[in-house]
Amino acid sequence: MSYGIRGGLLRRHRDFRLLWCGETAGKYGASVTGVAMPLVAVSTLDASTFEVGLLSAAAWAPWLIIGLPVGVWVDRLLRRPIMLAAAAVSLVLFAAVPVAAWSGRLSIGLLLAVALLAGTATVFFQTAYTAYLPTILDPDDRPEGNAKLHGSASAAQIAGLGSGGLIAQLAGAVNGMFANAATFLVSLLCLAGIRHREPSVTRTGHRRTSLVGEVREGLRLTAYDPWFRTFALFGAASNVALMGYQSIQVVFLVRSVGLTPGAVGALVAATSAGGVAGAFAARRVAHRIGTGRATLLFELGVPSLGLLIPLTGDGPGILLFVTGGFSVSAGVVAGNIIKASFLQRYCPPDLLGRLTASTAFLSYGAIPVGALLGGLLGTALGLRTAMALTTAGIPLAALILLFSPIRRARDLPASRRTGSSPRMPESPVALRGE
Repeated sequence: MSYGIRGGLLRRHRDFRLLWCGETAGKYGASVTGVAMPLVAVSTLDASTFEVGLLSAAAWAPWLIIGLPVGVWVDRLLRRPIMLAAAAVSLVLFAAVPVAAWSGRLSIGLLLAVALLAGTATVFFQTAYTAYLPTILDPDDRPEGNAKLHGSASAAQIAGLGSGGLIAQLAGAVNGMFANAATFLVSLLCLAGIRHREPSVTRTGHRRTSLVGEVREGLRLTAYDPWFRTFALFGAASNVALMGYQSIQVVFLVRSVGLTPGAVGALVAATSAGGVAGAFAARRVAHRIGTGRATLLFELGVPSLGLLIPLTGDGPGILLFVTGGFSVSAGVVAGNIIKASFLQRYCPPDLLGRLTASTAFLSYGAIPVGALLGGLLGTALGLRTAMALTTAGIPLAALILLFSPIRRARDLPASRRTGSSPRMPESPVALRGE
């Protein structure tokens, strides 16, 4: 799979433009919440390091609990109504936090409940969104679409993290939750304005099997195809390390480095600028050196500078955090762009929901493990030692890619071919290639 360079997708594709606006707004709100929610727990409720890690874990735990069946439902149902319902639920949940604070009912237990329920809505939205995007874009437009979505998400993250800290300092951390609620309203309006209507879901030539059977099919697809298996295992290992340090970085910057909430937001926003750089570079580097080689560069080489993060100190030492975080963000976003375009081309369309859910079960399901690990290590060994151990896991996780078929491939394959992967056991629904 190689990349041709096209352009002008936002100008010439109205439905993609609406999807892009809605997703960008949602990412901005999520970034505000990423700063505001831990600050609410730390500054308003005096939460411990472990409770802050538990809060991050609760947001991702639904991927482990319901991720697999959601993939089947997304393949059976229309994707856009699922996204609309999930956005509406998230809007109500995040607006409820400041209302609870005003009424004196805010507690760690309530924050955990909101994080868990909003995480459940995210499972539905993200799985449906991943399967929906290829239906509105031609194959040749998907690399550009993925690059624009990831790039704008990184830019929104920068703005959200920076303004999240500022909002928390000027108006209070609790009021920052209104920003996230408002962005889900924008997402709802944008999704409602999309004219493209999906055709009725059909399984031509196939008989619908049980929910368990279709879940098993998605897991089998992930387990027996070497490319899917490699990316799923790498995603899981990488997310343990990434969430391990990200779940406690706000506490680390406040309590170990001694920064104010506003400075924390600005500093984390500066590291997120790497995502914009990664989105800008992904297609161009992949076009020049090949998607396989670019994957190794962005997932192993660039993020290794994350080892500088635990060395952060006050004054000029803050630059170590910016350099390390910038490099991690750049590598992760660029790698995700290449991987997303690969999966959209390589996976049969009627299996994309189940593939997304199966890989997310491993990769996103590892996130609460990483969040709990960060909280436990921070409590037992201290914040700086915990940051050192978790950031060291980032390049170690990428060794999975180095010792996989990717090491020998200039480009990732464009489609699944008969005999291209190890023989799979008999399945109730036969796989079909593109």
